[in-house]
Amino acid sequence: MVAAAAEVARKAKAMTRREVVVKAVAGVITWAVAATILGVSERHMRRIREKYDQYGVDGLTDLRAGRPRARRVSTKTIEEVCRLKRDVYADFSMKHFHEVVTEKHKLRLSYTLLRSVLQDAGLVAKAPGRGKYRRKRERRPMTGMLVHMDASTHEWLAGLPMQDLVVALDDADGRILFARFVEQEGTASTFEALLAVLRRHGRFCELYTDRGSHFCRTPKAGGESVTDGQVSRALKTLGIRQILARSPEARGRSERAFGTLQGRLPQELRVARAKSYAEANIYLERTFIPDFNRRFTVQPTQSETAFVKLTGVDLDLVLSEQHERVVAQDSTVSFDGMKLQLPPTKDRAHYVRCPVVVHRLADRSLAVTYLGRLLARFSAQGELLKTKATRRKAA
Repeated sequence: MVAAAAEVARKAKAMTRREVVVKAVAGVITWAVAATILGVSERHMRRIREKYDQYGVDGLTDLRAGRPRARRVSTKTIEEVCRLKRDVYADFSMKHFHEVVTEKHKLRLSYTLLRSVLQDAGLVAKAPGRGKYRRKRERRPMTGMLVHMDASTHEWLAGLPMQDLVVALDDADGRILFARFVEQEGTASTFEALLAVLRRHGRFCELYTDRGSHFCRTPKAGGESVTDGQVSRALKTLGIRQILARSPEARGRSERAFGTLQGRLPQELRVARAKSYAEANIYLERTFIPDFNRRFTVQPTQSETAFVKLTGVDLDLVLSEQHERVVAQDSTVSFDGMKLQLPPTKDRAHYVRCPVVVHRLADRSLAVTYLGRLLARFSAQGELLKTKATRRKAA
């Protein structure tokens, strides 16, 4: 039935073309007008005329009609693709599945054909229509000008409690600069991410974040946000401008990145047989991030970079939670239920009644400073750690 309908349509098309060509041969219309009527170029119209001169009316019929395509995909390949999607990669996105099929399983199919095959088989739903139009914000021209930082709570590992994936990515090229699973996003995880980015790449110009409580506070509902917290203080010290987004739509670049991560990372962790978030973090750093950056990084407008290497800055102290205290009469500092005993120094006899700052570092250890000068370091349990200054004093 379908073949017969196709044959009728083919003959009708040939008859229409024949009538136009006959009129052009008879001089009723010009060949240029004939090309316009048939919707073809004048060059293609000349080929039609040559076929008519050589074969007559039969030359106006497409001789390829009804023949199988020389480059058609075999039924075996289609069955294998459907089996892989149904039994192995059911939760993979369409683009992700196409990459795996072509790179890992060596099946040569175009993305469009693969999507069409899976849609016809009922294994992939057709994409919904696009939403309303939004103006695209252009990327920054150089790397290091703007860094996005955000976190996403998701079931990254099936059967385990959900955790937050903290990600920092560059606006200019979309490259992931840092990514790590943490139990809960907060000041500590933000300092860990900043510390990694600053040490690997250097100081950047601006940090774009949401309005989480560790980034800012809003004293009055609907009022202006105040950036006077631990993270804001550290950014000001380093000379990094903080930008607060007003809506998820304003953070479209990071939101799209998380959409890609949620559509790929859980599936890859499952295939890699990661059983814990510790194993997931190892896979993330060694395998996933390099592969993600290879696939999705774009070329910045300018080849230069705005990253600046930091020298003479103790990042451990700057990127730490800081709390003001006063030294007691026995040269101890009370903090978090502990008594931190300050060792004697050669600079002065004691620091009794002096205002000091207690730092909780990214590794949860502690440090005490006075006017920016390090006095002592302590473990997370309050035990004094030997530094260069304490070792010299002991000697």
